[in-house]
Amino acid sequence: MSTQGVRRHRALRITLVTVPIVLVVAVLALAGIGWFYSGQLLDPAQARPGYPDVSLGPTSVNGVSSVALQKASDTTDAGQWALLWDGGYAQVGEVLSDRDNKVERRLLKGQAPPAGTHVRLNPQMWPGDPKSALGQDFSTVDVPTELGPMPAWLVPGNDTWVIAVHGRGGTREETLRAIPPLHKLGLTVLSVTYRNDAGAPPSPDGFFHLGDSEWRDVESAMKYGSAHGAKRFVLYGWSMGGAIVEQLMTQSPLAGEVDSVVLDAPAVSWGKTLVLQAQDRGLPLTGLLTWDAELVSGWRSGIDFGRMELIDSPPAHKPPTLLFHGSLDTTVPVQASRDLAAAAGGLGWPITYVEVPKAEHTAAWNVDPDGYERHLRDFLGGRPDLTR
Repeated sequence: MSTQGVRRHRALRITLVTVPIVLVVAVLALAGIGWFYSGQLLDPAQARPGYPDVSLGPTSVNGVSSVALQKASDTTDAGQWALLWDGGYAQVGEVLSDRDNKVERRLLKGQAPPAGTHVRLNPQMWPGDPKSALGQDFSTVDVPTELGPMPAWLVPGNDTWVIAVHGRGGTREETLRAIPPLHKLGLTVLSVTYRNDAGAPPSPDGFFHLGDSEWRDVESAMKYGSAHGAKRFVLYGWSMGGAIVEQLMTQSPLAGEVDSVVLDAPAVSWGKTLVLQAQDRGLPLTGLLTWDAELVSGWRSGIDFGRMELIDSPPAHKPPTLLFHGSLDTTVPVQASRDLAAAAGGLGWPITYVEVPKAEHTAAWNVDPDGYERHLRDFLGGRPDLTR
């Protein structure tokens, strides 16, 4: 064989050995990346919020009491917010000053944490329960579910029950903002927990299912309501709580008993949500990584992501729905809600869409509480069958 032939033969052998190795490495890399991001998505421990921001202490701007924060992506968000830290709480309002890597916000309630304190801005506004936060009488009840009892707050009213469902990694405190306007309408509010919440049983595999199994716990809350005098139901979900409500409407035999739905920044498309979150992390190849994360997450947990694309897989029963979303949501894409609202007519789904300018994730109330409550009052209060 000539020298040139030997070289060609050697190059062919190298190629035949190298290509499978590269493919194996690529597959293993994708599997590893998918495993990591599926853990970020499914592991309840990964969803627990920390204290990512830093207080620079109390201050004053033109005689207005304020708190200074080290500038970060969330410290200039519009609206009023709870400022939480380990063992402490305050409420802050609008940004009064933003310069030299320092943001100063109006202090609405409480005292500013000392300089150096690690803090978190949270849209929930109040820690505690309906009595300590709002002065609202309530009782704590246990909702029987297939996994065991799950605690819930019961604010008494008429025989229309609002089942309030908080989002991923959140608590019932997220629902406190809605309780006063709902109570003024005379409605009963049952603010629930679901599997993997603090105080509730874990899921059998220990994972979030992003609504694909948690809806059963909300269905159990409806059964509890029916056994305690409920005649009509309104389902109200924030973020992943919205996805849970959507999956109840899609999968539960009790979906036909739901009279109205309220959704606040809901995950109506997990595919679009994962793409947005990958983009926010500055990751390349977001389409490939999203497909990878969905594939591995589905394999680990059994989640049917296709069923959770609401435009492609709408529920058979489509009650009147009020849909809020903030225009600057960096967690769940506002475009997904816009797309659903635009498609609603063709789907035969009466959706009232309210987009709140400048609002971050689940912060529509925080940016415009009066407007938010007016829309809620008009939507539910215009139904005499619900408020009588």
